[in-house]
Amino acid sequence: MLFESSKIILRKMTSEDVELYHTWRNDIEVMKSTAPFLDNYHLEETTEFVNQVILGSQFSKSYIIVDKESNTPIGITSLINIDYKNRNGEFIIDIGDKNFWGKGYGTETMKLLLDYSFLEMNLHRVSLRVFSFNNKAIKLYEKIGFKHEGISRESIFREGRWHDIIHMGILQSEYLKTS
Repeated sequence: MLFESSKIILRKMTSEDVELYHTWRNDIEVMKSTAPFLDNYHLEETTEFVNQVILGSQFSKSYIIVDKESNTPIGITSLINIDYKNRNGEFIIDIGDKNFWGKGYGTETMKLLLDYSFLEMNLHRVSLRVFSFNNKAIKLYEKIGFKHEGISRESIFREGRWHDIIHMGILQSEYLKTS
């Protein structure tokens, strides 16, 4: 099955996932390494964000990551800013349930969404952005085949210091060689 691996299932996000996403979105520990803005959101703000930005855009596809064994939703992954003409998209992932951190779920999720991006959607390039202090994520992206493409210097302020945002990308031809 296209959206299934040995560990996870990716299912399309729906408006019924708002409260769960709201929990993750308000967990500073979850969001500090992925979200550019840290804030406490009201449920209405999250509902509006999900309906307009996540579900309301023809240029994004969002999926809830579900642990197969326990049938537990553990995170969200999205392909955003899809440019159908130039066959590009941007990858995002958040493992919201901290009990599933460091157990290979990010790798499985990335492989499923990249397979979909390159083999089904026939995208030419997928990019992502990662904060320079998120070393585990950088190593994962490099392992999958993403290349460093640039840096937005001192673009994110976390815990009293400025950090870079690293831009990475992978081409369809590069991914197909390694998968």
